Amino acid sequence: MKKELSNSLKTLTQSKVLLYPTDTVWGIGCDATSEEAVAKVYEIKQRSESKSLIILVDGIEMLQQYIPSISQGILELLSSAVKPTTIIYNHPVGLAKNVVANDNTVAIRIPQNEFCKQLIAAFGKPIVSTSANISGNETPKSFKEINQAILDSVDYVVDLHREAISDKSSTILKVGEKGEIIVLRK
Repeated sequence: MKKELSNSLKTLTQSKVLLYPTDTVWGIGCDATSEEAVAKVYEIKQRSESKSLIILVDGIEMLQQYIPSISQGILELLSSAVKPTTIIYNHPVGLAKNVVANDNTVAIRIPQNEFCKQLIAAFGKPIVSTSANISGNETPKSFKEINQAILDSVDYVVDLHREAISDKSSTILKVGEKGEIIVLRK
């Protein structure tokens, strides 16, 4: 894993794009603070920039750097989450403009995957995590199902967990303007 962390870190620091295993499905990722890198992800996925992307942080401390106002209820929910949980937050700061949705929200998850956590911690910044598929196509459940065009388009492919099969997606919650929690996907 050490070699994969090193190669992935090098890819991220050069504003390049990587294909990597997450706690849900294989993801296409990059530095979530680099507009140039985020634009490459949209291009690879053939996806409109009007559709936002999920980003990953390594923990609550990093989350608070980009989401300055988080309610105690959300913090408690995050510390007790068993299933991967993505939360859509209002008014993020410090992220690439093209990773933030038109309504000034961003979807963020703290991964439950050791590789992801170590990579993000070493990188020191959030990374994009969008499913490894062309926009509109089915999400691959395993590395073998990833479209060759995706494999050819990224700058680095992590050589870990390639035999794993995952069909789990994260729970998606949204924080309303008054702090209420809205369930978008269980």
